[in-house]
Amino acid sequence: MLAVASTPFSGGFGPVGHAAACRGRARVVLVRHGQSTWNEEGRIQGSSDHSVLTPKGESQAETSRQMLLSDAFDVCFTSPLARSKRTAEIIWGSRGAEMIPDSDLREIDLYSFQGLLKHEGKAKFGDAYRQWQLDAPNFIIDGHYPVRELWARARSCWDRILAHNGKSVLVVAHNAVNQALVATALGLNTRYFRFLLQSNCGVSVLDFTPNPRGGSPLICLNRLNQLGGRKAAGRIFLVCYGTTQSGSEVTFASFGYESMNMLGVIQSQKTAEVLLDVKVNSIVCSPRIASVDTATAIAEVQEAADCLGADCVPRYVEMKNMLELEVEGFLPASGGGGGGVGVRELWDQSGRAWELVLKELAAESEPERNVVAVGHPALHVALIGGSISVIDFPDGPRGRGVVRCVNYTAHLGRWSIPVTRPTATNDEEF
Repeated sequence: MLAVASTPFSGGFGPVGHAAACRGRARVVLVRHGQSTWNEEGRIQGSSDHSVLTPKGESQAETSRQMLLSDAFDVCFTSPLARSKRTAEIIWGSRGAEMIPDSDLREIDLYSFQGLLKHEGKAKFGDAYRQWQLDAPNFIIDGHYPVRELWARARSCWDRILAHNGKSVLVVAHNAVNQALVATALGLNTRYFRFLLQSNCGVSVLDFTPNPRGGSPLICLNRLNQLGGRKAAGRIFLVCYGTTQSGSEVTFASFGYESMNMLGVIQSQKTAEVLLDVKVNSIVCSPRIASVDTATAIAEVQEAADCLGADCVPRYVEMKNMLELEVEGFLPASGGGGGGVGVRELWDQSGRAWELVLKELAAESEPERNVVAVGHPALHVALIGGSISVIDFPDGPRGRGVVRCVNYTAHLGRWSIPVTRPTATNDEEF
């Protein structure tokens, strides 16, 4: 199976997925609509079409338009609901290519829940509302299983999206349906509902490659939910160091033995700046030069931030070396040999590294603790130079983790690669 260099979240349509036709390599960019009037009011929207974008929602859509301005799309599929359709119009701008409304891209059907304020839903439906919150895959209302129906619709959407001739496709829809699109592409069942959240105007990217053996295409989740999220009791930031002297991109073959080039230095500084509003408690990093330099840049910006006011109280950000965040060579195709680390060994090492990072998150009793981990890209979900991935722990480090964002690069501005551009030098990969 092809290992696309952008992130290890790759595979084919699994047992709950669908062997959709894939005419050629394609990149699909998913965007959720901007804030709507019912988002603002806290109403349950579902597939109702009574809310529109707020001024904030229009501004969020404009931000996404600017982020995607340099990207060339062949076609745009959009939900027919007003809040998504308007978001798509703003992002699409003056592009002359067609926009295709698809009713299966509407938000999840929530039947009698739709239009209710959340406290009204809880008061009126009681046990059903609790099931919606705690066991959504088995949630039933008005004789329907909304999440199961949504997964079926998502698989149907992929048939039409991948059958289109476009190699670069924009899809503008909603939180739940975009989650379902990502999940069904990766072969994840309904249990993963709410694990792959989409913020208002958050951008996610999937790459599709025809399988040389036939059947289902090969899929890679390139980026997830670029644009932020809510606070959590604990948060881990996985940071990829900037590009190094040997090349313009961070790849599996780049082991961080050398220092970063000028682009990498800029990327690490931009990464430090985007974390400025986060109170980082601890930074763990590989002992290699590129990782240490990136970690040092983050620490220096954090410490300087506390001295901007008149009452300057310097804060020390603890930095620790963690050997488990480094890989002594990685040979994905051969599975090891020749002194390199194979996929199985890499997987085991990733597990050990993750346990150590979780221990670091739980090291103190602070109500909101943030840990930054900088290491070899093969051990991270972030594999694009200067990118950031975020895992939230709403109930603390011993609770369930939620993937908030993968491969966030918007902070890099002109020093990032547009999402429709290839991120690997090999012509056979994206």
